Amino acid sequence: MNDSISVGIDALAFAGPAAFVELADLARARGVDPAKFTHGLGQNRMAIASPCEDTVTMAVEAGALALKAFDVDPAEIGTLIVGTETGVDHSKPVAVYAHDLLGLDERCRTFETKHACYGAMAGLTSSMDWIASGRARGRKALVIASDIASYGLGTPGEPTQGAGAVAMVVSDQPRLLQIQPRTIGDYTRQVMDFWRPLYSKHALADGHYSIQCYLDALKGARLDAVGERHDLLDSLSACLYHVPFVKMAFKAHQREMEMELGHTISKAEAASWQQLTESYERLCAPWLTLNAEVGNIYTGSLFLALIDLLRQAGGELAGKDISLFSYGSGCGATHCLGKISDTAGRWQSALDPTPALARRRRLTIAEYESLVRASEAADRAETLNPADFGLSGGLYYTGTRNDRRHYERG
Repeated sequence: MNDSISVGIDALAFAGPAAFVELADLARARGVDPAKFTHGLGQNRMAIASPCEDTVTMAVEAGALALKAFDVDPAEIGTLIVGTETGVDHSKPVAVYAHDLLGLDERCRTFETKHACYGAMAGLTSSMDWIASGRARGRKALVIASDIASYGLGTPGEPTQGAGAVAMVVSDQPRLLQIQPRTIGDYTRQVMDFWRPLYSKHALADGHYSIQCYLDALKGARLDAVGERHDLLDSLSACLYHVPFVKMAFKAHQREMEMELGHTISKAEAASWQQLTESYERLCAPWLTLNAEVGNIYTGSLFLALIDLLRQAGGELAGKDISLFSYGSGCGATHCLGKISDTAGRWQSALDPTPALARRRRLTIAEYESLVRASEAADRAETLNPADFGLSGGLYYTGTRNDRRHYERG
């Protein structure tokens, strides 16, 4: 990639389901101390998708919001990539449904990327290469991360569920974040830390092993990106990580600081532990409030943290450097550096999803469990009525008839 070309994120938007569960409510229903979820995981709420809300509907809603809020003409989009690990078909990509429902031009490269939670980062870097190569011919790319994290009722993973989509417009004149091509580092290793067989609606995971794989991948990708640099964190204004649950960001930041200090950090070493916590509170914690409200959204988790940072401090941090780390189980990862654009502060309100989050409906545990059971049969349902789930005014999945999925605006 030519370093003289400025490529990065030009627009961002989040869209998610209309309902949520309070983690404290779930904890009490499962006979667990609420602090285990709210403090132990760092989560407050998790978004819950109804049978009529799927990866297609959320991808389209997020894409439409990004285009409209940042005044991007759909005709400018020459590549559409949807990163997801919860697709709706083994062959037909979510991206083709989204291409049609967003009204994009037929002269548009369109595909889906799958590598667990890494799919959207793969789409971002691929679209950057497409632009820098000259193939874009002045056009932009639309990259959408859309997922529903589902682990089943009463399972250990239940409190780390969530649902949502983040859409990114990528261009050679990015108004939000420029990605520095020579600081993009990658890592891949075949591991069985998290996977979902074709016959299962729910993922399987080796939780402790997956955390270790995440941290190993962080080390490998960072080394590929910046080498054995020992002053990186001091040069950054924010560190963003893949966030399957909020407290994972602390574990990740600890690993980065240990790489710089050259030794492990524990609470027994008061000075190092204080240095770690102060660094985390400055560089990471402020940008995790949306993740704590939405829950795990797989491919979009990292980019939801980016939205959080830009909506709060886009103007204040203009021109400053940040780091981004994406991890997908299985496993693949990327660590890269970016510079917040000088114009980012103008778009803080445009990308802020808090008004929409405030309109969500709080579910009782009985309502939540009913939605989960209904969703498990949704792919085979011939007819679904959004009104039955309290939905109106959006794009919804309305059933599969003659083996074809149908979407309608209600």
